Amino acid sequence: MLMLYPSIKPYKTFYLSVSDGHQLYVEECGNPEGIPVLFIHGGPGGGCSTKDRCFFDPEMYRIILFDQRGAGRSLPHAELEANNTQKLIDDIEQIRERLDVEQWVLFGGSWGSTLSLLYAQAHADRVMGMILRGIFLCRDRDLQWFYQEGAHHIFPDYWQDYEEIIPEAERENMISAYYRRLTGSDELAKMNAAKHWSLWEGRCSTLRPSADKEAHFSDPHVALAMARIEAHYFVNEAFIEQNQIIDHADKLAGIPTTIVHGRYDMVCPLDNAVSLYNALPDSELHIIRDAGHASSEPSITDALVRATEEMAERFKGDFHRGA
Repeated sequence: MLMLYPSIKPYKTFYLSVSDGHQLYVEECGNPEGIPVLFIHGGPGGGCSTKDRCFFDPEMYRIILFDQRGAGRSLPHAELEANNTQKLIDDIEQIRERLDVEQWVLFGGSWGSTLSLLYAQAHADRVMGMILRGIFLCRDRDLQWFYQEGAHHIFPDYWQDYEEIIPEAERENMISAYYRRLTGSDELAKMNAAKHWSLWEGRCSTLRPSADKEAHFSDPHVALAMARIEAHYFVNEAFIEQNQIIDHADKLAGIPTTIVHGRYDMVCPLDNAVSLYNALPDSELHIIRDAGHASSEPSITDALVRATEEMAERFKGDFHRGA
């Protein structure tokens, strides 16, 4: 079973000023002359971690990571103003132009898969290939499954903790109820809602309970951005049309795509991945039989590292290997 590559440090970091006062944290690792790959994190609002650099052979890849608007180290933290899907797509283009990248591979999981697909539909000529994990099509039924009616049947104990801060009269629309608290003026209520929202996702993201995952999602800095930005996007139906990704799948023709999805993914059920696979003739689907949603689960990590190695083999002739 393949594991992550050893930890590496960036050779370049900077802040990119984009529209409306947002500043994006951007870093580059690996081989400056290698295959450009853009890591697109989940959430929205999740931010990148040091481990996210390690899915890629640093001799083969020019590894580019960035924190989306309001997430991670980007500024201002947890900001919702001028934070929507089209802005994020435009931001990715600005990063590509700033770094003088002609084409790149996209690597994204969960919301990162959503944003990868939407960016590729808008800029197909800039995408060499995609490696996508935990597919999230961001349809109404996908939001309802996790935040209203579905996943709570699998995790009733975790759900009880999630819904306890919402009065019964407001529970018919949990996303809206949380959104009101996450955007209100009561700072204590906001932070309490953020921790409950984020912990619900963290607890459900792995097949086996993970104390590390719970600790990460409970971190106040992480929880506030994750909860506020996710609720903001989801109350606005991710600022996209219903079923937009599948309806416009023809725009992705010719882009080699590897899809990795845990069979027991309770955050983004497997039907998301199957629907995408059926719509993309240039895709391959790997259903991981002993995993849930998280990229940190060993079998998911194994499949993702294999996918990056296979993608590197496909494109290595066009780029320079490190010394």
